[in-house]
This record gives sequence, C-alpha cells and structure tokens, in this order.
Amino acid sequence: MSGEHMQIGEVATRTELSLRTIRHYEETGLVIPSARSQGGFRLYTEADVARLMVIRRMKPLGFTLDQMRDLLDATDRLDSGEELAAGEREALLERVRMYEQSASEQMEKLRTQLARAEEFAANLRERLDRVTTA
Repeated sequence: MSGEHMQIGEVATRTELSLRTIRHYEETGLVIPSARSQGGFRLYTEADVARLMVIRRMKPLGFTLDQMRDLLDATDRLDSGEELAAGEREALLERVRMYEQSASEQMEKLRTQLARAEEFAANLRERLDRVTTA
C-alpha cells in the first residue's frame, strides 16, 4: 500500500467518524473510496478525508444528505479544473453561496442556543452554591 492511501480505520481516527458512519456515507454515494487493496479493503486519499470533513461539518448544522451531495457536487465541479461556461460557473458559485448563507444562519441559531444553555448552567450553579452554603 502506498503512503498516499489510508485504510478506513485511519480515516475514522482522523475524521472522528465511526467506521459505520463512513460506510453509510459510502452507501449513500457521498464519498467513495479512491481504491481498494488486493484484499478488498477500502483505501482513501487526503481528498477523500477532506470530503468526509465537509460532510462532518455540515451534519451538526442540520444539512440533509441530499444537501451535502448537492454542495459536494458543486464544489467538485468548481474544483475539477475543467472549463465551465460562465453561466454554469456562476450557477455553481451561487449554490455554494446559498450553503454558506445557510450555514451562517444556523451558526447564529446555535450561538443563541449555546448562550441560553450557558445561562441555564450558571443559574443552576448559583442555586447549588446558595443551597450548599446555607
């Protein structure tokens, strides 16, 4: 096996995704191993790891598998190096902009939820301090 390929266990460690989750993403077509070993083991490249990291970052923001697939398709086409018509390139960029806007909006919602959770935990700590010092 060359140094540029990793087995699924190493990819799982690097991405902090379970083997099962990586296999699920393969079954749904989100990421396909770049190669297979002679023994049939999945082999991944740095590009595959980067793709899995995009998926991992999208999941907690509430994006669906179809949305992940759509964004990955757009970025794959933009990054392919192939010549794109100006209209097609702009349409792809607009899709990426839409996902960036959606991610920003979701992050703001998560910040609000986190602030509320921190306030709640602080209130509980204060209550516990009052009760235990009384």
